[in-house]
Amino acid sequence: MTTVEVEIKGKRLIIETGEMAKQSDGAVVLRYGDTVVLATAVAAKKPREGLDFFPLTVDYQEKTYSAGKIPGGFFKREGRPTEKEVLTSRLIDRPIRPLFPKGFYCETQGIVQVLSYGDENVSDILGIIGISAALMISDIPFKGPIAAVKVGRVNGEFIVNPDLSEAGSVDINLVVAGTESSVLMVEGEAMEVQEGALLKAIDYAHAEIKRIIAVQKDLREKVGRAKRTLTPPVFDEELRKNVEAHVLGKMKDAVKIPGKQRRQEVLDIMLAETIKHFNTPEKDMTKEIADAFFELEKNLVRRMIIEEGTRADGRRPDEIRHITSRVGILPRTHGSALFVRGETQALAVATLGTADDEQRIDSLDGESHKSFMLHYNFPPFSVGEVKPLRSPGRREIGHGALAERALRAVIPSKEAFPYTIRIVSDILESNGSSSMATVCGGTLALMDAGVPIKSPVAGIAMGLIQEGDKNIVLTDILGLEDHLGDMDFKVTGTEKGVTAFQLDVKTGGINSAIMEKALEQARQGRLHILGKIKEVITSPREKLSPYAPRIYTMQIKQEKIRDVIGTGGKVIRGIIEQTGVKINIDDAGVINIASIDETSAQKAIEIINGIIAEAEVGRIYLGTVKRIVDFGAFVEIMPGTEGLLHISQIDEKRIAKVTDVLHEGEEVLVKVIEMDRTGKIRLSRKDALREKAAKE
Repeated sequence: MTTVEVEIKGKRLIIETGEMAKQSDGAVVLRYGDTVVLATAVAAKKPREGLDFFPLTVDYQEKTYSAGKIPGGFFKREGRPTEKEVLTSRLIDRPIRPLFPKGFYCETQGIVQVLSYGDENVSDILGIIGISAALMISDIPFKGPIAAVKVGRVNGEFIVNPDLSEAGSVDINLVVAGTESSVLMVEGEAMEVQEGALLKAIDYAHAEIKRIIAVQKDLREKVGRAKRTLTPPVFDEELRKNVEAHVLGKMKDAVKIPGKQRRQEVLDIMLAETIKHFNTPEKDMTKEIADAFFELEKNLVRRMIIEEGTRADGRRPDEIRHITSRVGILPRTHGSALFVRGETQALAVATLGTADDEQRIDSLDGESHKSFMLHYNFPPFSVGEVKPLRSPGRREIGHGALAERALRAVIPSKEAFPYTIRIVSDILESNGSSSMATVCGGTLALMDAGVPIKSPVAGIAMGLIQEGDKNIVLTDILGLEDHLGDMDFKVTGTEKGVTAFQLDVKTGGINSAIMEKALEQARQGRLHILGKIKEVITSPREKLSPYAPRIYTMQIKQEKIRDVIGTGGKVIRGIIEQTGVKINIDDAGVINIASIDETSAQKAIEIINGIIAEAEVGRIYLGTVKRIVDFGAFVEIMPGTEGLLHISQIDEKRIAKVTDVLHEGEEVLVKVIEMDRTGKIRLSRKDALREKAAKE
């Protein structure tokens, strides 16, 4: 077994190879504190026939035994990937995918398995480092190494890899991945921080990344295998020149057609005609012709932006497409909005629920509850396609998580707004950055629902075209620019600062100067969109939808909780059955009563107030005789509260036996005449009757 290590935040990051999974092309075990992961990489020996893309699959798996747990459910084994596993698989995939050489079409799979889960909160980071190290020591061609770290900020100070105890107090929380010279990926969230702070956080992370890359290089030198010989694809240059000569003039006009569908229809017709023109009965060159056609289209679009500063739809590089929005468009929903930016449409709907509607999450960290959720759907009709409807894919889960992070910073606390909130974004039309349209639509839907968010949030996607020393940052990119460009950079935030951040670079990485320019351009674009949002609705509605539940909050003493719940929940079930409300009580004595009908809620409040009410000295109550003893009777003056009515206080005249005057179950007027330090209550019937007579 060969080992290399580096110290990160006072703990050793150890990379081992040579003991586990030796039949894979590359395998490493990473240890950091109590967290241990196994990362493997395997590539098929031969490329798949007919492929024109790199078939890479990355899977991250959390073994429940790693945290000393047994899976729930009937089968008692790990099932379909959790949302965290899906998101982490994407997190590992994104920075390594651009670093495989062009023309490498062998099926490649990276698997990360969490074998031991500690409090370090770094299994996802170890997954990125592990896959990179596994690829580096394998024979698979890979232009690495890369590394990643988390960076947080607590009280203005940056910390690397914040653990579980620190994660709750950070105002910046980023995952940064990169090579030795540049940044490839950034993912994270922030609490309305300035762009300059994000740049500093990324620089801080990159310094740590370089140290981790150094030990991977050391490992490669010690045990790395020779890389496979990759024969680069050979292109028929003469065919390319002929295709260019045949379609160049028409294509220049076609790529400038503003509408996505019309532009694509014209290009498809041109491609079909070009294939027909150059194909011969002796040799089918459809793939070669199509490759030449698409390469020409890519170069034309990129040159038009670099040389003329003009984009496919005629916009300037920093220009945002036309925006329209409407709110309150669905009558029975709690909040709804349609956000339209160019040819991208997001229908966002906000639904308010109670604590019963919270999502219960059983993870390696333990069980938790989630009261704010955002779900993103991308139906095939949004891009004019026909596909079977399936459960959400990795892309949908990833886009929804990004939009959820963007809005989470402005969601009110449970104390201020005790609702469970769910947003659903259905993409009705897509031509670039539907996730950012989801953020904008989600903001509008929240305000339409009356959720008192701190500030509106908007999102925008930035792109990059880089040719040699020239580069142009694009604001509000089209789907075409995302596909043909060098960067997909999404930024969300309020007027005060950034709330979420996602950067993916499709080339070898970008420098801080480009990132700074893109952040400033994004800030200007975000402020423009926020202005458009405020033209539609300036602040959250003061009243909730009549179809939304009303939640009324009460605070009771902790010792009264059991009285409200009752033995086996008997009391609280009785209140629910009697009033039809939903009731939730936490351990601190906070009671949330939810009902669409205000009358029912008030009735439940009255019942609870009666249960928790405490006796007052000098007050007269209509009580019920519960027990009779020789020296008096015990009278219940309110639910769960009894006092002693001594025989001497039953009547003005002396009585021989209590039963001569009172009977069990009888209602009787009594006055509280004393309460001692232990809470024992003394009652008087004769005083109560005397006061009643005086009033009459």
